[in-house]
Amino acid sequence: MRKHYIGLDIGGTKCASVLAEADEKSLEFLSRAEFATDGTWRDVADKLCDHVVKQLAAANLNTVDIETCGISCGGPLDVKNGLILSPPNLPGWDKVPIVAYISGKLKIQTKLNNDADACAVAEWKYGAGRGSSNMVFLTFGTGLGAGLILNGKLYTGANGMAGEVGHIRLEKDGPVGYNKVGSFEGFCSGGGIAQFANGRTAKEIAIAADNGDTGAKELLARVGTYFGRGLSILIDILNPEIIVAGSIFARAGRHMQKTMYAALQKEALPQSLSACRIVPAELGDKIGDYGSIVTAML
Repeated sequence: MRKHYIGLDIGGTKCASVLAEADEKSLEFLSRAEFATDGTWRDVADKLCDHVVKQLAAANLNTVDIETCGISCGGPLDVKNGLILSPPNLPGWDKVPIVAYISGKLKIQTKLNNDADACAVAEWKYGAGRGSSNMVFLTFGTGLGAGLILNGKLYTGANGMAGEVGHIRLEKDGPVGYNKVGSFEGFCSGGGIAQFANGRTAKEIAIAADNGDTGAKELLARVGTYFGRGLSILIDILNPEIIVAGSIFARAGRHMQKTMYAALQKEALPQSLSACRIVPAELGDKIGDYGSIVTAML
């Protein structure tokens, strides 16, 4: 039976509130509102709740018609206690009791999940990972995090911190990501690419590369090398059958693939690499919306 859900996607640059009707096999979005992540965490939470109220009214629904509300946000989080714990892309969001605050205002049962975990489940159920049992999802957006589907289940670790691959150091020096110089996130994220590109965004670099800009192509090729190095670590340790990469890789991966595969051939175990496909996320720009709704459904 299809039920109504609210999804709240909190990101470092933008947030969205989504109303959807879904079951385990299909998901239909009914409305969506988006805004920039500006102000304090309370400012953002209040704006999300205001949008939800308007969306419910426009759909002739009440809070009692909503099964659950899901919040998808970058880590680190304390999912059990509903806290956002100082994510690098949300400065000032320190021990934020987001679940209690949102559920208190909306009077809807609310759940919290790491955005990479949420998007991993979304791609596994509705996107590129359908039918797989061992899948790694990489956000590759403003930051870099991983969601892990292992032996047919979401793996979150001892205290919910599994998948923070952006913190892995790939070089002694390099761009800063996840508060660490030379990290996987530093080399392979929107924030990292901006450091390479003197403040130009990853989207601008991708467009320039598509238009034949040699410097943009070389920059993305360099990112591809580091992406391949990072992927080789995941492939050697987790032996996934598929790695699904979102956002920047989905948009600009063609400029990274040659150097990415060269690095993989050099670094990864051949047997493990031969068993793994690396593909762009299938849900596109809607993956954050899917992730927030899937969080509500978990």
